[in-house]
Amino acid sequence: MPEKLIRTLAVILALAGLVAAAVNLAGCAPQPAHAQTAATAASAAERTIENKGSDTLVNLALAWAEAYMQAHPHLRISVTGGGTGTGIAAMLNGTVDIASASREIKAEELKAAKEKGLAPKQFTVAGDAIAVIVNRSNPVEKLTLQQISDIYTGKITNWREVGGENHPIVRLSRESNSGTYVYFLENVIRLGKKSDLLFSPDTLLMPSSQGIGAEVSQNPNAIGYDGLGYVTPDLKVIAVAASTAGPYVMPAQATVHDGTYPIARMLYLYTPNEPDRDIQEYLAWIQKDGQALVAQLGFVPLK
Repeated sequence: MPEKLIRTLAVILALAGLVAAAVNLAGCAPQPAHAQTAATAASAAERTIENKGSDTLVNLALAWAEAYMQAHPHLRISVTGGGTGTGIAAMLNGTVDIASASREIKAEELKAAKEKGLAPKQFTVAGDAIAVIVNRSNPVEKLTLQQISDIYTGKITNWREVGGENHPIVRLSRESNSGTYVYFLENVIRLGKKSDLLFSPDTLLMPSSQGIGAEVSQNPNAIGYDGLGYVTPDLKVIAVAASTAGPYVMPAQATVHDGTYPIARMLYLYTPNEPDRDIQEYLAWIQKDGQALVAQLGFVPLK
């Protein structure tokens, strides 16, 4: 190879090495302060709070989360349903920060918590009435708790037995992991007494509150129960009395507050232990300013 060509190639290779070294040095150089600040801010922009549980509470919990995150952009609040039992189990397993519940935590759940070194804290966040609903074509206007119990245990099977037409009753219920199911079983079917009464085996178990309402609206023979916030205008709500002596009362915010509606309850959020600052401030907001959303969604604000 001619000597001139060799010298030319050597120069080219040397220049290429210098360019590569310059690129490497540029890559290793400290980034500008503003770039570091942006990266740090992005990584610290969110703290996620996981909230899981009651399907009765899920729409309300979503509304609370959305409103609170707008004012607190450093937080991300994730809300899912699945039922009260599912939410409490997830809390005890350490996979969520807050469990939504449409019933109080059970003794066996508290025992399991203690065994895990947990001390769950209860926060009452709203009131609710469980409305007994039928199809709008159903002529029945009122029922006693005993009649509702007899319907759901299969003792009463035809609408004519409670003043309706000669049609078989189709019973709808939430699934057993639902806090509403547990409350209805203990306080309506069992009438608040120690009992082994159960739902009739032919009761249709629905996966959601919306599912019960949708089926009742389409089936003229159906009866169901839902939290007050899930009752839509296409459903007929039954007036309920604690006994035949009456009075027969409709579910409403006022009748929950004055104690006259017999199927009323409180709704709760639970934390596995004393909540940290972010969660405590969120729960305090729910119990105060967040109560405006409770009324908007059809539930009963705290007094």
